[in-house]
Amino acid sequence: MSERTAHAPGTPSWVDLSSPDVDASVTFYEALLDWEAAEPAGPEFGGYRMFTLRGKNVAGIGPAQDGQPPSWSTYVSVQDIDATLATARENGAKVLLEPLEIPGAGRMAAFSDAVGAPLSLWEPAGHIGAEIVNEPGTLCWAELACRDTDVAEAFYTTLFGWGTRTETQGGAPYTQWLVDDRAVGGMLAMNELWPAEIPAHWMNYFAVADADAVAATLPELGGKVLVPPTDIPIGRFSVLADDQGAVFSVIALKDPDS
Repeated sequence: MSERTAHAPGTPSWVDLSSPDVDASVTFYEALLDWEAAEPAGPEFGGYRMFTLRGKNVAGIGPAQDGQPPSWSTYVSVQDIDATLATARENGAKVLLEPLEIPGAGRMAAFSDAVGAPLSLWEPAGHIGAEIVNEPGTLCWAELACRDTDVAEAFYTTLFGWGTRTETQGGAPYTQWLVDDRAVGGMLAMNELWPAEIPAHWMNYFAVADADAVAATLPELGGKVLVPPTDIPIGRFSVLADDQGAVFSVIALKDPDS
């Protein structure tokens, strides 16, 4: 079990989906990841809903704003959202959303980082973020893909105090973001093989028991497999698009003792 009652500051702690058709997305993810969707919150929350697993919050969903593409957002837990956002701005970020209080839950903000990747912040109060992580059907990793990793590393080590550990994987460098020497996320360089129109972005990974089985389910649910199941040192992953076009990844993690 990987249940949580808190997330250390600097940890990616929550993800949510902006969808142009919330009901359709609920049907999609309930079938794909065995989630259950709670009833919508009150009108003051704009139709926001929680996805749950075993009755515990694992992700959120809300209606996309006019002109907003379907997308998953990544939130990093912080102690002081005002100070963190000010530091982000001072180091080259563009603020997308000033701190906003969610009654009874916490405060959120969003920015586009120094390499152009959007990221959200969460200062928890009643809502800690994901209450289960790192097991099938839950968030297990968040990864920055960008073209200037040196700029990104300088930005995030300053912003969150992250440590870094860079190793070679598949012939290319891969950086882990560290909180107290514990890996909380990663970063890879977008090389010439990446289409030029794909911008810097954060990718969310959900753990699954069988990446091939999940990918095989996509067509009947209306989604698409963008990167077929592929083996990497820590498991087998696949990049997927849901029925509305929002992109995410799944990974069947290897047993660390195997």
